[in-house]
Amino acid sequence: MVEYQSEVDKGMVVLDVIHRIQTERANDMAVRWNCKAGKCGSCSVEINGKPKLACMTRMNEYSSDEAISIRPMKTFPVLKDLVTDVSWNYEQNKRITPFTPTQEQKNRNGDYVMMQEDVDRVQEFRKCIECFLCQNVCHVLRDHDRKDKFIGPMFMIRLAGLDMHPLDTEDRIPKIRKDFGSGMCNITRCCTDVCPEHIQITDNGIIPLKERVVDRFYDPVLWLWRKLFQGKSV
Repeated sequence: MVEYQSEVDKGMVVLDVIHRIQTERANDMAVRWNCKAGKCGSCSVEINGKPKLACMTRMNEYSSDEAISIRPMKTFPVLKDLVTDVSWNYEQNKRITPFTPTQEQKNRNGDYVMMQEDVDRVQEFRKCIECFLCQNVCHVLRDHDRKDKFIGPMFMIRLAGLDMHPLDTEDRIPKIRKDFGSGMCNITRCCTDVCPEHIQITDNGIIPLKERVVDRFYDPVLWLWRKLFQGKSV
C-alpha cells in the first residue's frame, strides 16, 4: 500500500481522485475504467474493504479526515496496482450453451413471440454490466478459491435467464448441478448486496435454479418413476 494525499472537490467520486493522483503523484498507476457512468463495469475495486464501482462511489460518503483504502478485487490475480486479471470469467462464459430456440421460432427468422411476463422475468438478468463484483464477493470463489467447481453468481444468473426463457430448448439442468456447482452456493446473498444494477441474483436467479435441480435429481417420487418406467438412475 502507498499513501497519497489529495484535494477533493465538490461532487468528486473515488475514480476522480484516482485520476488526480495519477496526474499529480503517480503517473504509472494502473486502473481500469471506461464510461465513468456506472454502466461498463470496468472500475471495480474494493473501497475500505467493500467491493464497489469507483465511478459510482462519492467522496462525500466518507469524512474529510478519514483514510480511504482502495485495493484491487481480491478474488482475481493482480496484474498491476488496481487492475486484476478477470479472464477466468470469460472462460466460464464459453462453457455455457447459448440460447437455442425452437425450430418454429428459427423459421420466424428471429421474430420471437413471447408473453410479456416471460420477457419481464428474464429481462432483469440482462441488466448485468459484467463488473464482476458479485464474483469477487462470492465466498466460494473469494475465500475457498473453488473456481474449479463453481461458476459463480454472475453466470448462475445467465444460466437462469436461459433456463427460464420459454423459447429455449437446451436442457442445462444436469450441467448446472454437476459442472457449474449450483450446490456450492449457500445463499448468503452477498452477491445481491454488491450488485450495482440491483439484480436480485439470489432470490430470482440462484434459488430457482437450485429448486429445479432438486426437483430433477432429488425428488423421491421422480426418482422412483424413472427407475420404474425409464430404467434410468439419477
